[in-house]
Amino acid sequence: MALLQIDNLTVEFETANGWFRAVDGVSISVDPGEVLAIVGESGSGKSVSMLAVMGLLPWTARITADRMLFQGKDIQNLSASERRKLIGKDVAMIFQEPVASLNPCFTVGFQIEEVLRIHMGLDKKARRARAIELFKLVGLPDPEERLKHYPHQMSGGQCQRVMIAIAIACNPKLLIADEPTTALDVTIQKQILDLIMRLQAETGMGLIMITHDMGVVAETADRVVVQYKGRKMEEADVLTLFENPKSNYTKALLAALPENATGDRLTTVSQFFDGTPTPASSIGGETA
Repeated sequence: MALLQIDNLTVEFETANGWFRAVDGVSISVDPGEVLAIVGESGSGKSVSMLAVMGLLPWTARITADRMLFQGKDIQNLSASERRKLIGKDVAMIFQEPVASLNPCFTVGFQIEEVLRIHMGLDKKARRARAIELFKLVGLPDPEERLKHYPHQMSGGQCQRVMIAIAIACNPKLLIADEPTTALDVTIQKQILDLIMRLQAETGMGLIMITHDMGVVAETADRVVVQYKGRKMEEADVLTLFENPKSNYTKALLAALPENATGDRLTTVSQFFDGTPTPASSIGGETA
């Protein structure tokens, strides 16, 4: 049984000019222990799809799906109290901007201990011990002292490590990482990705990696979903996608990689792709 199963997800937002469809009929599944990458350019609906799963979209959003199941249980129509028990405990998310995602008014220690209090019911001593253990796990030096710090007293990489510690605090079954290295320099990016993949391998949790970096996909993913303008263009295992892409949009993304450059200029997506997507399923390619 799939850990997460989403069929025909549609997300629309109410605007002054009517309803805008950000996600159009996307179906996604991820199994326990699997790493699924969702790739596509900015605005392709990657993050919106997962925020819909988390229940974090604003009231202006209209969400419909044929099925939205977590471990076989319908999560589309959960009450607010039921969703609070699930989100943050069994399903957790790492957001793009770590500094903006942490509350600037509270120490990082208070914020991680609050998660442990609400979801795990730990007492004060146990919460502090678990928080120190988690900070050590994600590679934060001097964890006892770090617990006293506010987000503005820490670097972007340190804040991202705190976000990862909060996300894995309750041993989630599914972790969603939404471009977790966006605001970080290259060296720290590598460290954060290695950390996430090590934790995933050690715990056996399912992992959904949202990214636009095909290099990250090649290094981390078991299976890949390619999205464009809210629609799923292609789904395949990572080796098949790189060696034999079916959709013309996927081919354009791969052609734009620096290692595929010809001559002294990089190929752009617009040079390779005329804006008319051909999903893999419509050209005889069978999606994985």
